[in-house]
Amino acid sequence: VNCAALPETLLESELFGYKKGAFTDARRDKPGRFRQANGGTILLDEIGDMSKGTQVKLLRVLEQKEFEPLGSTKTERVDVRIIAATNRDLMGMMHRREFREDLFFRINVIRLNIPPLRERREDIPLLIDHFMERINLKQSKQIKKVSPSALKTILDYDFPGNVRELENIIEHAMILTKGIEIQSGNLPAYLSRDMAERPSQDSVVAGRNLAVLEEVERDLIARALDRHGGSTAAAAKELGIHRSTLWRKIKRYGIATR
Repeated sequence: VNCAALPETLLESELFGYKKGAFTDARRDKPGRFRQANGGTILLDEIGDMSKGTQVKLLRVLEQKEFEPLGSTKTERVDVRIIAATNRDLMGMMHRREFREDLFFRINVIRLNIPPLRERREDIPLLIDHFMERINLKQSKQIKKVSPSALKTILDYDFPGNVRELENIIEHAMILTKGIEIQSGNLPAYLSRDMAERPSQDSVVAGRNLAVLEEVERDLIARALDRHGGSTAAAAKELGIHRSTLWRKIKRYGIATR
């Protein structure tokens, strides 16, 4: 559930559900996400944008494992694991009284700080493959790869918008791509402008980084294939990529298969 995408009243009904007649258009009962996630897990994205009122109700679910749907006087009990994500400084918000202190410490059990994409550029080629597969299905396309020059442009970029920005860049490029390969000209123009404004030394370093990344990726694929006796299905599963993606990379890097 994206907590920033819905106003407070809609978010509350989305999380906790409502009963028939709770408001004008409530013509039937609707179970909320917590009821649907009973015995499982719910991801609350952008929890830092949740209103104070909804924070109170969330705290009750966490502490007492119970809530009332909108328009209901009957308490419902659930057992749900909560994963919360945010790009905001919750501790700073807590000190400014913008986020409830009791809720902060209740959700702050195991904390994972995800580095920005610019600090884990080795993930970019894998993410590109993932987005290409998904967007190919969505747009009924058969785009199979990114040209070396386009990949270099992407790897050189700092991604202030992180993974979401990368996904938007790939979707933009795939909409404009006519063949099976994304070219530099298919990428958003601001990427090229960003590169043009940098010192030339950055391009040299980025080129070296690209070569290193490709060598690391080739080695990972070769080792996975070796561990699984040349089985592309097993290697693809270990690497977390689709089998067709693995075949493209085997061909690209000229890896010998059994």
